[in-house]
Amino acid sequence: MTAEERTAVTYRLERWRAISAGINEAAAVLFLLLIAVRWYGAGPLAKALVAGGGSLGLLLSPWLVSQVEARGVPVARAAAHLAAAGAASFLAMALIPTLPVFVVGSVLAMAASSAAIPLLTQIYQDNYPSRERGRRFARTMMIRIATAAAVSELGGRLLSNHIGRFRWLLLAFAVSGAAACYCLRRCPSKPLAASGGTHPFRALRFVKQDRVFRQTLIAWMFIGFAMLMMSPLRVEYLANTKYGVNVNGQALTAATIALLTGVIPNLARLGLNPAWGWLFDHINFFKLRLMLNLGFALGILSFFTTGSMTGLVIGSLLFGVSNAGADVAWGLWVTKFAPPERVADYMSVHTFFTGVRGVIAPLTAFFTVASLSPHALGWISIGLILIGSGFLLPEIRVGKHPSAEAAAPVESSLTRE
Repeated sequence: MTAEERTAVTYRLERWRAISAGINEAAAVLFLLLIAVRWYGAGPLAKALVAGGGSLGLLLSPWLVSQVEARGVPVARAAAHLAAAGAASFLAMALIPTLPVFVVGSVLAMAASSAAIPLLTQIYQDNYPSRERGRRFARTMMIRIATAAAVSELGGRLLSNHIGRFRWLLLAFAVSGAAACYCLRRCPSKPLAASGGTHPFRALRFVKQDRVFRQTLIAWMFIGFAMLMMSPLRVEYLANTKYGVNVNGQALTAATIALLTGVIPNLARLGLNPAWGWLFDHINFFKLRLMLNLGFALGILSFFTTGSMTGLVIGSLLFGVSNAGADVAWGLWVTKFAPPERVADYMSVHTFFTGVRGVIAPLTAFFTVASLSPHALGWISIGLILIGSGFLLPEIRVGKHPSAEAAAPVESSLTRE
């Protein structure tokens, strides 16, 4: 294939796979935790495991990338295998409706999905021209967001007053995973370039070697910990009656919870996603990240501290607007920093540290909220976001990372293949 043909095929398949990604996102953000709380009455540990399942995959991503590299498997095929594993996990959860199977299946399904992220980022690096990478990524993300919003609405209606219907949702998630596997197996890709190392976590050396990369990871640790702590608490805060969130004295229905945590945020993401994709391609990355931090801080402030339905709606909107930019920034930022042939390695380091905080943050949230209110945790999270932003301020002057200059030749070399 020529570079143009690879771009066209990848873009077509990614638009179809985005539907599956949206369904998977609705499961991860809303329905798995809602089922754990409302059907199984899960305790803090079980809820933390369900909420942090995807983080396990991120934690293992450097090891996974090293295995894919060592075996010489095309990256899209390896990602397809992970999608198939996720589909099998959802199927088992639907067929064996017990809490242990549900928790283990949730962890495995979400881990398989998130572990594939560095491989997908390498596909975008190889198959999308740098000048339009953000735009194409944002357009497929729009499909994903619209799907997540629609599934949140439909799934919420399905489960309202009939939470036992959740097994039908799990079956739909399994079919979605199988469809993602089909798309990935047909996506053009190549094996990862050999790095010359043998240690499964050798990519972590780039943290020591690259100062700007290291500084950004430190900032992201504070910011990400705050968000990963508060994000699952949105469902807990609305679904658990002990927090007293109600409408006219009545506990919120599954449909209302889905509206506030899935539908409204995703509609806001859908509307703003193209703008954030354009900004990613055209402005300083650190300025973009600081704008997102402000939006997340204001969203937490409104959602968890106002105590009103108006505050919940405004918070949901701000979460959605900020997540629209975070989708692009989180998924593509290493393409501005990494040498082209090392994008998967850099991304695996980023996802590894995301996994570290993603495992710890939900545990911290669900055990701490037993003694501190969501209101207090919201203020703590805002403080963490401000600390992380402080690490980014000096980096605004950097502009383009030196490694980004190496991105241009990769397109001509791909054209020659």
